[in-house]
Amino acid sequence: MRQHPTALTIAGSDSGGGAGIQADLKTFSALGVFGTSAITAITAQNTKGVFAVEGISPANVAAQIRAVLDDIPPQAVKIGMLATPEIIQAVADALSGYTGPIVLDPVMVAKSGDALLADEAQAALREILIPRASVLTPNLPEAARLLDRPEATCPEDAIAQGHALRAMGAKSVLMKGGHAQGDTCIDHLVTETSVTALSQPRIHTRNTHGTGCTLSSAIAAELAKGADMLTAATKAQIWLHKAIAHADSLHIGAGHGPVHHFHEVWT
Repeated sequence: MRQHPTALTIAGSDSGGGAGIQADLKTFSALGVFGTSAITAITAQNTKGVFAVEGISPANVAAQIRAVLDDIPPQAVKIGMLATPEIIQAVADALSGYTGPIVLDPVMVAKSGDALLADEAQAALREILIPRASVLTPNLPEAARLLDRPEATCPEDAIAQGHALRAMGAKSVLMKGGHAQGDTCIDHLVTETSVTALSQPRIHTRNTHGTGCTLSSAIAAELAKGADMLTAATKAQIWLHKAIAHADSLHIGAGHGPVHHFHEVWT
């Protein structure tokens, strides 16, 4: 009997429910994919900030991944918050035999501005995991930090940085444009042979907690269902735009509230 499409998220836990593992599993479910998980860190956070971060032991992270791969093989893997070089190495080792698509979201800073990736872990991310990625999904500040360059201020700069990141070994790079100015949010999917601009009208709301996690997990969900990379990125962006459009209806928390993962399900 053929297994229902599944995806594995490897990321940190958000006690506020809007980002991290919680957002990934909600996204998988909303898009019809069975979600499994490996938790890399536990954060104490809500819509106003991050108040504590504690990493899971690398051995335990690896054990979680291997347990899932052994019994519930995913059609796609999403990787988010990794915290330390040791966890990055453990994730890479545990995925050494995995041949399916990997979506790598280089989570470095929370919406509140709190750091989620140790400075010394950035080199490990570049050297160990970026070469394994089917698609890398940085926002503009994350791309700049990975490349040690100023943040891109125009589409040409963003595309150039996408090419530079792809040269690190990733098969493709989705440069997310949410941090740019203007009435339109433009993401650029950079591959070996093409650059595709994916755009949506900007929605003015403070409730954007978890957008990066949600977009990368939506791409993973579409890949798990068999979509090619361009189709997966396009569908994921459209779906996220709707989730942001419905975010204000949730009334969750006093700070940056979450997007509405179940906007197509809840009435």
